[in-house]
Amino acid sequence: MRSSISSSEANAAVHVKVLLALCVIVVVSIEVWARHSLTSYSMTYRRVSRQYREAVRSRPSRPGEPVSVLIVGNSLLLDGIDEERLRESTSRTLQLYPLFLEATHYYDWLYGLRRLFRQGARPQVLVVGLGMESLVENAVRPDYSPMLLFDARDVVGVSSDLALDRTATFNLLLSHWSVFWNMRRIIRVQILRRAIPDAGELFSLFKKLPSNRIGPEFEAVATSRLRTLRQLGETHGAQVVLLIPPWSTSPAAVEQVIAAARTAGLDPLVPIGLSALPAAFYEPDRIHLNSKGMARFTAALETDLPRRIAALKIATCRH
Repeated sequence: MRSSISSSEANAAVHVKVLLALCVIVVVSIEVWARHSLTSYSMTYRRVSRQYREAVRSRPSRPGEPVSVLIVGNSLLLDGIDEERLRESTSRTLQLYPLFLEATHYYDWLYGLRRLFRQGARPQVLVVGLGMESLVENAVRPDYSPMLLFDARDVVGVSSDLALDRTATFNLLLSHWSVFWNMRRIIRVQILRRAIPDAGELFSLFKKLPSNRIGPEFEAVATSRLRTLRQLGETHGAQVVLLIPPWSTSPAAVEQVIAAARTAGLDPLVPIGLSALPAAFYEPDRIHLNSKGMARFTAALETDLPRRIAALKIATCRH
């Protein structure tokens, strides 16, 4: 009897081990497939990865060389700046390192910049392009940011600042370690786009529009966060400039951001005013600039940005 029981237990143990091995194989296969798909087909991943590597290599310039400038922001800059044109027109005075990731907010860049500086990035000027909505938002992008901008310690810091529960924190950690987990929402959206005709129009109905946040409480939050960004840049030898991109919102919100920046010790850069870009310069979502708006904003920025940086006291590297 004991021999029969021992034999059954041994067989059960073998079956469990085989099942676990199969599960591991399936999980690893899915992860390999997700990583291959991401690196092969995601334009966002390739662009941000390239920009991030270049940003890490930013260094102080020597006398007579162009000033190194790191520019970070979300889709307001990605869709608002003609990167190639701006690089070419400012190449004599500025060495630009743009790093843009859509749907990002203050905490994405606070921790993303901390990691960049830990990895050795040393720009002389840090240009942060965020509007009021992004400055006061208490959130991070759940995909891409944990993988491309954060490391594990940043995920823990973000979770603490946002008071996330254990489940949300664990999801962010998985999004940092696992490509499949990071991309699961994007994969689901792509499947729906292929399965449902005109799914893009359906998704646009749920797109969050600017909430026109104005009021002393929001201005106080923006001021505190801009002060933190200024101190972060100065700690690592970078002068900080707040670039206020055009976005279709109330003039009061723009004035509020300007006031918050000045209170935080920053002189905001507003290359083009809200009134200079009517609805014809925006996409139908009323948030992002179209090709005409991009050309207008880039033309203003390629004039104003070098002037603003020339007015700063920039230390150069003499070795």
